[in-house]
Amino acid sequence: MSSTKTRSALATAALTSVQILAVLLAIWVGLRLLGIAWSVVWPLVIALLLTTLTEPPSRWLRNHGFKPALAAATVTVLSLLVVIGALVLIVVPVASQSSELVTGVEQGIAQLREWAAGPPLNIGDDQLTAALDSGVAQLQERVSDIINIGLSGVSTVVNGVVNAVLAVFLMFFFLKDGHRFLPWLRQQLPGRLSEDVPVVAGRSWAMLGSFVRSQAFVGALDAVFIGIGLWLVGVPLVLPLAVLTFLAAFVPIVGALFAGFVAVLIALVFNGFTAALIVLAIILAVQQLEGNVFQPMIQSKGLGLHAAVVLLAVTLGGSLAGIVGSLLAVPVAGVIAVLWGYLREQLAEPEAEPSPEDAEIDEESLEAAQPGD
Repeated sequence: MSSTKTRSALATAALTSVQILAVLLAIWVGLRLLGIAWSVVWPLVIALLLTTLTEPPSRWLRNHGFKPALAAATVTVLSLLVVIGALVLIVVPVASQSSELVTGVEQGIAQLREWAAGPPLNIGDDQLTAALDSGVAQLQERVSDIINIGLSGVSTVVNGVVNAVLAVFLMFFFLKDGHRFLPWLRQQLPGRLSEDVPVVAGRSWAMLGSFVRSQAFVGALDAVFIGIGLWLVGVPLVLPLAVLTFLAAFVPIVGALFAGFVAVLIALVFNGFTAALIVLAIILAVQQLEGNVFQPMIQSKGLGLHAAVVLLAVTLGGSLAGIVGSLLAVPVAGVIAVLWGYLREQLAEPEAEPSPEDAEIDEESLEAAQPGD
């Protein structure tokens, strides 16, 4: 073994390791700064996601004579009306049947007690009473914890409302001035960056729009299939439950669980235990198809990512940052793919042009290969 080649290989490996550590350190510092500024970054991300859905109609209005401010204001107001209408479709039918819902819940509790009193559990009323007394005692001991949790929940709701309002205003400004961003960015950056950064930003924006539209399409599929299943079973409030399913599709994991729980509860209250099991089976089947077939296929086609990459990205994002990580995992993976693709394009060696001698040889070979007269 040559000592010179060994030292050269070790030096190259050490230099590569230092460079990798420097890149990882830069990523760690960036994530720390992102966490510090998260209160500003989160509404900015929400506004970008909303803008990807509302930018096409805003662009259409601008192309048909609307001023940018008027087009942005029109689309923003219409978007708010759509959201309010969706909420009305959920709240009004539920409120109109609130008395029946309360009666159904009471009957469901009574049926549950009768079922628990029979075999194989054979739980008597005295045991249920003792269990309730124990639960009340536990609640009394943890009143302070419950109050703190309630205050934390109120704070979370307030922060959510503030973020939503801020996101709506940011969406308006993105719709109004977003088409000027790339030209402005090209003027502000020096040298080669004035070409590279706008190209990457434009491709990332197109990728983000594809992600949000695919997520909306997947949510619509869930709402249609689950709504048809609920209608066939005879569950009431089908339209509110379908709308809730569509809206919950934008919140990974928890959204689907919440919408499914509400649908099963309504089926249990109004249609009985058997219907609730059927609804649960329908929801599980649709969610399995959506999570393992529809969503990876649609998102991988729109983002240029393999379906396995989409699944792994969602799993990794959920393990690292919970619900927010699951929501942002796929677009982050898409941005990384866009950046990597652009780097590959820039770092690829250009194909060498054939020399005149090689061209003459190719022509002679082509003439020799042609059949004679």
